[in-house]
Amino acid sequence: MFTGFDEIFAELQSRGAKKRMVAAWGVDSHTIAAAGKAVALGLVEVTLVGDQKLIEEACREEGVDMSCFTILHNPDEIPSVAQAVQMVREGQGDFLMKGLCSTDKFLRAVLNKETGLLPPKGTLTHCTTLEIPSYHKLLFVGDVAVIPAPDFKQKQIIMDCLVKTAKAVGVEKPKVAIIAATEQVLTSQPATVEAAMLSKMVERGQIKGCIADGPLALDVAIDKESVEIKGLVSPVAGDADCLLFPNIESGNVFYKANSKLVQGVRQAGILVGAKVPCVLSSRADSIDTKLNSIAIAAMSAK
Repeated sequence: MFTGFDEIFAELQSRGAKKRMVAAWGVDSHTIAAAGKAVALGLVEVTLVGDQKLIEEACREEGVDMSCFTILHNPDEIPSVAQAVQMVREGQGDFLMKGLCSTDKFLRAVLNKETGLLPPKGTLTHCTTLEIPSYHKLLFVGDVAVIPAPDFKQKQIIMDCLVKTAKAVGVEKPKVAIIAATEQVLTSQPATVEAAMLSKMVERGQIKGCIADGPLALDVAIDKESVEIKGLVSPVAGDADCLLFPNIESGNVFYKANSKLVQGVRQAGILVGAKVPCVLSSRADSIDTKLNSIAIAAMSAK
């Protein structure tokens, strides 16, 4: 089990074969700086698809040696995204990264039924990884960015993707806290009822590979003192690896509150559910967040 991103970097460095990342419209300074660091650290091999002139300018701006990348010149944004997706689809890359292109253009290419990366009847979800200084291990959180109001089946999919990501990053049997506003099961709060159903499904082996409990309020999910004060008996409370939020509002607020108010927090974000992991950080995300996201995707790639 890893407690921080630096330990993940060390694990990737120790592996013989590096995963191959393809950056779609990878022409901006943040993408190139993060990709350059990932190559310099020995985490991955990188192909940038995009306008070579823009790539050259960004490399000069960031002091990155262009020779560390394979560069495929494509002067137009949408065709370059399609080319990057096609490369990964054909096995020329192990995972995909969104560069300067907008999220909707990136997702349109990934979700294309004929040329994209989504399996038949597949569902994409977003998995966030957080290294919070006050917490004793990494947290895997979903969904904060893609599925607005997950139904019961989608919650199962989000849980499965969180568990798979946590396992890829060394958690043998992830503990999933199914978050609601209270630990009580109340018919007036449907999120608590669905949380209890998911928890029972895990207990009976209908959902495998993890330990889960819910409904759990956020305080008891991650704080042992709160568990003791409330007298809660739970195999997950106070020691969760994964947080499954009931909707995008609660998950997104949790993510952004940590991003803006918690000093020293580090984070990553990838799309899960496609044929390969896809790095989906915001165009405004820091270089560190993009580097961390590359590392999580490299750990998750087959």
